[in-house]
Amino acid sequence: MQKLVSSIFLIINAKTFVITFLAIASTLMCRLMDFTADFPLTLVISAVVFPIVFSINAAYTRRETALSNYGSLKAHGHAIYLSILHSSQDSDLEVQKKAQELLGELIRKIQELFISEAADLRQKEMLVYNQFSLLSFLIKDDMRGISTFQADVSQCDSHLTEMMEAFETMKHIFQYRTPQTLRTFSRIFITTLPVLYAPYFAFLAADYSIGLALMMPVLFTVTLVSLDNIQLHLENPFDQIGEDDIHIDPDAYVRRLSA
Repeated sequence: MQKLVSSIFLIINAKTFVITFLAIASTLMCRLMDFTADFPLTLVISAVVFPIVFSINAAYTRRETALSNYGSLKAHGHAIYLSILHSSQDSDLEVQKKAQELLGELIRKIQELFISEAADLRQKEMLVYNQFSLLSFLIKDDMRGISTFQADVSQCDSHLTEMMEAFETMKHIFQYRTPQTLRTFSRIFITTLPVLYAPYFAFLAADYSIGLALMMPVLFTVTLVSLDNIQLHLENPFDQIGEDDIHIDPDAYVRRLSA
């Protein structure tokens, strides 16, 4: 029950109540002044709903791309660890432990980058690439010393390259957003249309009771603002605010390596 309430308040917030109040007040004023008009609803679809749905789809695609690349990054890291594990002997436990620690610390540095402020991006990025560099040294030096097959080393180099490509894709999703102009356009109309459509809601009140007619601006506003809030929470899949965010867990990753 608590989770349901939390989910509801992620999409219905203070902005929803403010715009709903303005829409109701405007409708009542238009009704009292007998200022009514039969507006077409196609304006709402073309000016608001279509851009919002487009933005939600773009944000969802970004999330799925980030999730896919996070899975790829972990899988290639696991492949490096297994190559080291199967290439080494029982006497090379130190190299295995070192690989496990480096991979776990890499995931931790990536986690720290994606929950940091934009101003700290470059500094956090350098820490991530320092871990990649340490992994590269491990593959080229320590693994070369324990493996008799050059193909194992080359394969691990390939896995490391794939990890770096996956990280860069995730970083760009974190760094950039869906088009700002489109989001601004949608928010302007989301804020103003419920008020501008007050004469239309007052027009409907002539055929229905005033209480029932006031449900129209409420539903109208809640629907539009909720869609905007959904898009906003999907925008950054790493901020750990929305329920659909990507959770990066370094400790769980290390446990799976040693399982």
